[in-house]
Amino acid sequence: MATLNEYNACGEDLERLLLLRTSPIAVKMLEKEEDIPEGAIRPKRDRGIHIAQCQAFAMSRRDRLSIAMLKEDNWCFAPLIAYGLVEKPDDPTIVSEHLVSFPRLEKGKYIGIVSAPLKTANFEPDLVLIYSNTAQLRTMLMPSHWMGKEAVVNCHFYPPSCAYTVVPVLTDGQFVTALPDPGDYERALAGADEIILSVPKRKIIPLTAGLRGLDERKQGYTSSNYMMQANFPRPEFYKKLFKNWGLDVEP
Repeated sequence: MATLNEYNACGEDLERLLLLRTSPIAVKMLEKEEDIPEGAIRPKRDRGIHIAQCQAFAMSRRDRLSIAMLKEDNWCFAPLIAYGLVEKPDDPTIVSEHLVSFPRLEKGKYIGIVSAPLKTANFEPDLVLIYSNTAQLRTMLMPSHWMGKEAVVNCHFYPPSCAYTVVPVLTDGQFVTALPDPGDYERALAGADEIILSVPKRKIIPLTAGLRGLDERKQGYTSSNYMMQANFPRPEFYKKLFKNWGLDVEP
């Protein structure tokens, strides 16, 4: 079983290996108030403000803060429904069904959610959210491809990203990649070039180990450079394949 120090080390390595602009986010669902980690900010109680969940994630990844979001802290309807903090509304005169037809957790199972930078979190995450560019995402997905059936990556490109990057990951235990939704872009300042990879707890350490291996073989993100070169250098297995096919092996 992984230790907290191992998860923290994954946070350090993910930032270093991928040159991430912001920290991977450790996320944990809270079943009772005693589960709130020491030092976590509760927006309404501690600062007299309400924020959206995407803003809490942004504060964790950019400002390196631990933010605990309970029902009273929220200023957006979607996470309240998605995380089972309130009943799903059934009155179409208030909100249309298509706006609330996203995945959601069991009502009342949790009282809230906490997020913090993975490298400094003082709690074991249920999942990790990584905001990256598409080249960094491609690098992260390469090790997952070697996990066999573990390589399933679900994709969700419609709002709300706070639901699709948390609920299916908890319930199905699979990777999810999603676009930051309009609220994340407008209110939480997600970059126009950013995409999200959500990693379930049991895959955080294998994923990071795979990225370390890529880096050691000079096949990781920091070793990938632009080149428009004919007869470019190739790994040995390329040459063996071409030899078997009767094609040129050397220029």
